[in-house]
Amino acid sequence: MVSLLIIGCNNNLDKSELSEMKTVDYVDIERFMGDWYVIANIPTFIEKGATNAIESYKLGDKGVIETTFTFYQDSPDGEKKVYRPKGFIYNTETNAEWRMQFIWPFKMPFLIIDLDDNYQFTVIGYPSRKYVWIMAREPKLSDEVYEGILSNLAEVGYDISQINKILQQWN
Repeated sequence: MVSLLIIGCNNNLDKSELSEMKTVDYVDIERFMGDWYVIANIPTFIEKGATNAIESYKLGDKGVIETTFTFYQDSPDGEKKVYRPKGFIYNTETNAEWRMQFIWPFKMPFLIIDLDDNYQFTVIGYPSRKYVWIMAREPKLSDEVYEGILSNLAEVGYDISQINKILQQWN
């Protein structure tokens, strides 16, 4: 199943159609570690129907980012799913460009294209604009912040009609 994710992540888009996706200038990697609630996304096939989705990062040995992605399928009471891809910082000057590895040897781009000054929300982009993840430290974002993020995503070439909010319902 994971190999299908990699196949689905291939970028078949003509690169000349889109400008290069710019990342944030710098990410303090220690501050970025921890839990991020997935507020909205253009999902990969494994994320369809995800609720209460959380992406957790821990800086491991030799700079590898140990990632745990958990969610409940179709409802907060659904089957719990857990994935453990590894992250690799690709651009060590900015720490804003990673590669995520779900299965060896394939690594997909992971671009931090927006990051709140206080590390309270972030946006992870994918060069083809096929996927995006809007994440926050809390399970909700204000409407004003969310709409601002959508506006920025539209400006960099995302079809924001494809972005789905993730149900975050915690007791």
